[in-house]
Amino acid sequence: MLGEFQRYKITYSLIGLNIFVYLLSSFLSRDMMNMDMRVLVELGALYGPLTVLKEQWWRLFTAMFLHGGMTHILMNMVSLYIIGRGAEMYFDTKSYLSIYLFSGLLGGVVSLYMHPATVGIGASGAIFGVFGALAGFFLAHRERIGEHTKAFMKEFAIIIGINLVIGFSIESVDVSAHIGGLFIGFIGGYILSKDPKWVWTYSVAMVFLIFIMMSYLPGYYAQKSF
Repeated sequence: MLGEFQRYKITYSLIGLNIFVYLLSSFLSRDMMNMDMRVLVELGALYGPLTVLKEQWWRLFTAMFLHGGMTHILMNMVSLYIIGRGAEMYFDTKSYLSIYLFSGLLGGVVSLYMHPATVGIGASGAIFGVFGALAGFFLAHRERIGEHTKAFMKEFAIIIGINLVIGFSIESVDVSAHIGGLFIGFIGGYILSKDPKWVWTYSVAMVFLIFIMMSYLPGYYAQKSF
């Protein structure tokens, strides 16, 4: 058990953190199965008028660990369990965490752009980023992936299927965040699988992109009516 945790410590730590936050939100919501939306907003869910107009940008981070109900968190954590352990085998700690973090943050930014007045929560953007990173890895090293291709495609089908169920069944889940996370993760996975030393360049580029969007969104939101 301990050996399993040490081998996949990042993935299991992320799962543990998500579960802890879920238990906290369920306690405050007084319901284990479905979270009170007001509680989620108070805990840091994405909501355009607060995140952008009130400059509560920290919600981009906190929303990554909030989930709307038991189905939501179970499906996300199963996805992370399947994909995360594979990524942990191919990427070092800094690369994995950078991909997870920036995929989640920029997935949130895409969500804010696409759905200004919708409450957004979930780790899906970050998880899709990890999956995209694996796709980037396999593309970068496609000459080696012969024996792994079938297994990778099987995992791809499982994750896509799980998240389609989430996307269609849970109102607060935003598919645009999935796509944003997938794209950011793919870029990171391709670059960092070539040379992990590029992690700082990748991180700086992602921070720069986030700040560009943070500068653009207030003007975009000023044209909306809430």
